[in-house]
Amino acid sequence: MAFDSNKAGDSSPKYSSSVCNKDTLIQASTFTRCEKDKNWNSFNRLNYQESNHGSLPRVTDPKENGEEGNDATASVCDTMCFTDLPAALVSEILARLDPKGLGIVSCVSTVLQALATDHQGWKKFYCERWGLPNVPIGPLVPGGTPDGRSWKALFVDREFQSRSFMGRFSLDVLRGHSEDVRTVFLLASANLIFTGGHDSVVRMWDMEEGLLIDESRPFGCTIRAIAADSRLLITGGSKAFIQCWRAVEGISHLFHISGNGTNQNSEFRLWGHEGPVTCLALDPVRIYSGSWDMTVRVWDRAQMNCVQKFMHADWVMALAPHGNTVASTAGRDAYVWDIGSGELTTIISNAHAGNAYSVARTHLTDVLFTGGEDGAIRLFDVSNISDNENIKPAATWVPHTGPVHSLAFEYPWLVSASSDCRISLIDVRKILTPPYSSKRRLRVKTIDPSAVEPPQRMLHGFGCHLFSVDIGADRIVCGGEDGMVRVWNFSEALEIEKRAQASKSLRQEKRMRRRKAQVEMNANGRRADQCSVAMKRNQLKGDKSITWQIKCPINEKVKS
Repeated sequence: MAFDSNKAGDSSPKYSSSVCNKDTLIQASTFTRCEKDKNWNSFNRLNYQESNHGSLPRVTDPKENGEEGNDATASVCDTMCFTDLPAALVSEILARLDPKGLGIVSCVSTVLQALATDHQGWKKFYCERWGLPNVPIGPLVPGGTPDGRSWKALFVDREFQSRSFMGRFSLDVLRGHSEDVRTVFLLASANLIFTGGHDSVVRMWDMEEGLLIDESRPFGCTIRAIAADSRLLITGGSKAFIQCWRAVEGISHLFHISGNGTNQNSEFRLWGHEGPVTCLALDPVRIYSGSWDMTVRVWDRAQMNCVQKFMHADWVMALAPHGNTVASTAGRDAYVWDIGSGELTTIISNAHAGNAYSVARTHLTDVLFTGGEDGAIRLFDVSNISDNENIKPAATWVPHTGPVHSLAFEYPWLVSASSDCRISLIDVRKILTPPYSSKRRLRVKTIDPSAVEPPQRMLHGFGCHLFSVDIGADRIVCGGEDGMVRVWNFSEALEIEKRAQASKSLRQEKRMRRRKAQVEMNANGRRADQCSVAMKRNQLKGDKSITWQIKCPINEKVKS
């Protein structure tokens, strides 16, 4: 991500400062009070614009008025210094800017760079897009991230990294399951991948190496759902219980799912559903589960008991929590429930022509992405609406010819997996309107459904039905009916793109040199054939006759 900036203040290298990011190096200058004489001409130029800017004071030359001029200059400097404002007011002003505006402000001077870099608006921008970082590593710093970096640096790195999904990738295949893989989960913060399926075994893989770390004992049922964070791993299947593992201290892969030689208190089960568990989710204080018993249950993580139950009119196929609400799909409909009051706040009737199999949500605003049996993906705006309204989709994509079994979202990419053996990637930045300031939430644009762009990328060629997909900062993980888990690695996509661009620039430079040589020879009136151009480009030093004799020695008979 690169920020554009206009030149401001004096361009003297004495007071210059630099701000670096991934793509650009911007030189800016510092405006201070000590530069009275140097900036005097600019103040006088402002005085000539008094007719257009009546609020600007009239200033006289300090050389003519002595100390009065010095006082007037100091007065003007005091009124022109933005950093002299109270800290609370400066923070409020910076809070009205978007990420690009904050980046421009940080390029004006070293003082504003420090203010804009440490501003908490970067934290809000980051959390709106990707949520809070999962694993605290190292000591906390004031205004910083858990790993010690500033929120601005973390935001810029993540925004820059999001472009990698349009680049080149490497494909890894994880083999270990003997039957269909029905669910995959990517815990990017710990470099772990969890998979489960018809062989009733949960497997844990190393994301970087692609190696099997651990596997559970067979549970005698199809594993249909997995969710995890740095403290808890949960799985659900066709036997109506939720299998749970607590994180074990002292091991790098967090969980010991095989259960051999470990503390038995780290593994336990939750009972309550009366049918197969089809979907699971976690937040810091709650566990969410959906089942074919037509209920979504909310569990307290501290007490490990069910605290709420939401009834549906059909089998619950997918759920997605966000803040104090949880969205779910059952039959053809989509629901939004308020956890605090336990009430149904929104119902979207006939969201798809067929069952709605998947749902995903964003950190940005109150929108739902749903995937259905008709192969369509729909976006619904569920902010400030009631259950008696006929909600229409704000956008619709039809990238698949089969049911969309799974959706996952990682800003700005919505990824889907279908039984037509394809994966689609959709960039939603053009659909969500950016706010005018960091204090406003993003909203959905009102657009013509026919003007919605198709998916930006399709991954295909698998030859099997795909049932589950998940996405991280630079990985996509998918499982299907062939029992293999595929991992698309985009971590080197940007570096590969840079090398390709450098090679392309070099070729263009050589081409321009050849054209310039040809133009020069035409201007001199000589024939610009390929041999002459090549001879001019590859001239040899010294005597050409000697060089020719060295390369092609003359026959002794000819010499005599």
